[in-house]
Amino acid sequence: MPVSSPSGRWVTTWTAMPQLTEPDNMPPPPYAKEGLSLADTTLRQTLRVTLGGDRLRLRLSNAFGGAPLPITRVAVALPAGGAGASGIRPETSRPVTFSGRGSITVPPGAHVVSDPLEYDLLPGSVLAVTVHLAHGLASSALTSHPGSRTTSHLATGDHVSAAGLPAATPVDHWYLLSGAEVWAGPDAATLVLLGDSLTDGRGSTTNGNDRWPDRLFDRLPAGIAVANQGAGGNRVLNDGLGPSALARLDRDVLAQSGARWLLVFEGVNDLGTAPATRAGQRQVVADLLAAYDQIAVRARAKDLLVYGATLTPFGGNDPYDDPDGHREEARQAVNAWIRDAGAFDAVVDFDRAVRDPAAPRRLAPAYDEGDHLHLSPAGYRALAEAVPLSLFA
Repeated sequence: MPVSSPSGRWVTTWTAMPQLTEPDNMPPPPYAKEGLSLADTTLRQTLRVTLGGDRLRLRLSNAFGGAPLPITRVAVALPAGGAGASGIRPETSRPVTFSGRGSITVPPGAHVVSDPLEYDLLPGSVLAVTVHLAHGLASSALTSHPGSRTTSHLATGDHVSAAGLPAATPVDHWYLLSGAEVWAGPDAATLVLLGDSLTDGRGSTTNGNDRWPDRLFDRLPAGIAVANQGAGGNRVLNDGLGPSALARLDRDVLAQSGARWLLVFEGVNDLGTAPATRAGQRQVVADLLAAYDQIAVRARAKDLLVYGATLTPFGGNDPYDDPDGHREEARQAVNAWIRDAGAFDAVVDFDRAVRDPAAPRRLAPAYDEGDHLHLSPAGYRALAEAVPLSLFA
């Protein structure tokens, strides 16, 4: 199948930003031990695609693996239930191949794209992906996306074709999966969201698919996919929980099939981890504005339209809200630049959408998840509704 043709092209319909798995997010025993991960393990995971199609490809990542990743067998199916289900509908199960083979070894630092698979997926439907690793990864350095807000299931042995996994261990993380693509019409395209935990969905409902990217997809016209490249704790300038936005831009945005738009909603963690002094905050603001400009320049070089979102309030959050208000002053400076500098092709005012009108440096109480930084499902709906659909006309 060609990469593109007059009748269609590959479009990214789902993503999970790969990062190095922290010790607390590793698979529980017996699925991981020192120097060995996921040996003789079946891993069943669900994901909600955005755009649908009649052909499918998967991306599996060994970006942070400390050894070659030997994948023994992979299959896709429709789950017997919704997101987070451990069972599948066996009649819908299909094997996934790689260059015509049922197994493949992914080198450290690399990812692999599966062969095209004839598979009808409706927009917004949930897909189950089951992977078996007979020998496991000979390392404790494992690639994952911890903030899945979706339950995955681990079982010992090869159960790729099993309808249910009654003895499986549930974990609320994704491992190894980094993307899914569908074959769609020539006008179909992807909106890529570059963000932190607010885009990753902290505060949303586990298995509820009510992050703001999910809610936004539900509003979008037909033919537009959403690739959520948010990750908890992520920063624009410096690595931390995952590579910085500047470092991962090529992998997570520019390399996505069918990408046409980029929306940047990130920077709160840069302000919150920089010194809470006037000098420290002025420096991080200057560096952030230069970074936003670099992101826009690099994305436009790939013919993407680049939108910027204002940073939402964190008044009352411990530790981000400093007593002297230097970080709030910095947030206001960043937002004024996003709104007025003209660096982005359009601005989405998330700050205005969720701040408390009576106390603008704080989230509106109905939208506050409880820590005065992250949003509730109602807050994420408000963010989604603040995105003008005219941006995708």
